Amino acid sequence: MTTSTQEAVGAPGAARRGHHPGLALAVIATSQLMVVLDATIVNIALPHIQHALKFSPTSLTWVLNAYTLTFGGLLLLGGRAGDILGRRRVFIFGILLFTVASLLGGLATTSWWLLSARALQGVGGAIASPTALSLITTNFEEGAERNRAFGVFAAVSGSGAAIGLLAGGMLTEWLSWRWVLFVNVPIGIAVALLSREYIHESERHPGRFDLAGAITSTFWVSALVYGLIRAASSSDWTDPLTITCFIASGLVLVYFLVNEMRSPQPITPLHMFANRNRSASYVVMLCLAGALFAMFYFLTLFVQEILDYSPLRAGFAFLPVSVAIIVSAQITAKQLVKVGPKPFMILGGAMAVVALWWLSTISVHSTYLGTLVGPLTIFGLGMGFLFVPLTMVAVSGVEPQESGSASGLLNVMQQVGGTIGLAILTTAFATAERHSKAHGATAKVVLAHGISTALQVSVVLGALALIASIVGITAKASDLDPSAMPGMGG
Repeated sequence: MTTSTQEAVGAPGAARRGHHPGLALAVIATSQLMVVLDATIVNIALPHIQHALKFSPTSLTWVLNAYTLTFGGLLLLGGRAGDILGRRRVFIFGILLFTVASLLGGLATTSWWLLSARALQGVGGAIASPTALSLITTNFEEGAERNRAFGVFAAVSGSGAAIGLLAGGMLTEWLSWRWVLFVNVPIGIAVALLSREYIHESERHPGRFDLAGAITSTFWVSALVYGLIRAASSSDWTDPLTITCFIASGLVLVYFLVNEMRSPQPITPLHMFANRNRSASYVVMLCLAGALFAMFYFLTLFVQEILDYSPLRAGFAFLPVSVAIIVSAQITAKQLVKVGPKPFMILGGAMAVVALWWLSTISVHSTYLGTLVGPLTIFGLGMGFLFVPLTMVAVSGVEPQESGSASGLLNVMQQVGGTIGLAILTTAFATAERHSKAHGATAKVVLAHGISTALQVSVVLGALALIASIVGITAKASDLDPSAMPGMGG
């Protein structure tokens, strides 16, 4: 049961300056923007990071994976911590941890230093992000005020990736790659200080932490991803360490599932997967995220290394994606309760497959207007058609006390899917690169062939998402709860 605004004002943990919903929302939205965009803000800076810290093309993916692994793996634990220890207290701790990690990352002089800082950033983000969403229920009255707050939060979350690409381009070009991390420091300090002043504390709810579930869920994905990336970089799938990683990943996954079935308060409520529509939505998100993360990663390399775009120009090159997402998401939000989720998900999935196939045809002779802007726009439209119904299907039909777990699992699928998908596509990329080098191709031809091959694999991920939408989604418009969507309920 959440604390209402009036209750919170008089509670011991009330904000010192009373009820300031605008300021409270600004603080919460800023924190979410900072956490979300950090998954992409480093994308534009990757070539500079690679040259400065001597990353190989395959190991460079760990700059992204180190963040998304810990973020996705500990996300549910972060939300649980807020319920047990108090949401504002945990939120401030997560923001400060994220801020310190950003400072350490900006000061990095070796690859391992940067990767460690990125992993710590993910831990801070996993603590702050779910707590930020929960704080809306603590600080805003149920009804129109809370719906508007959720609407702002959703808009910030949806636009964070695109804003990250633009911000990364500006900071890298005007200052240096280190500022994509340093920029979080003053913002994080301001958010932490203002949270004490303007955000109300929540009630604490007795409970237990499923630490075993949190640790093993992160470890099995990490072992799998490390095995894939090692196989890609060494070109030897029989390498003892690679095989050990795969075996360890499988064993830890089995232990994780057994632990979750036995735990009285599991970090991953497995019964959530019993619903056909919800399970299908998780599969769709898992596959889509893999294609999405990989597309941004490889096309960022393409526009900078092959088209010779500056970091700033590269950031603007992805604007069609974000504009298209905003347009199609607005259309979907208005029509979803009339049409139902399945038509939008099939349309969005089909558009994603077409766009990814088109992108996979790129070569060293491709141009931005001729080969990239068209599929990027189609892909963005498809994502907008998909994200809104995915969220609605994931949270519809669950008990109020489990709505956080349902939406949290969708977020976890996005982070884990992105990490595993990028690792798989990096393996395809490295294999294609070695084949091109063996035939004496130039450096740019080698890079373009590797990127094209990786994007061909992403078409398979898009197709799996489309199949899951066609086969797994049976929900109709009448099955959706309009109040579950910001701005659509009363």
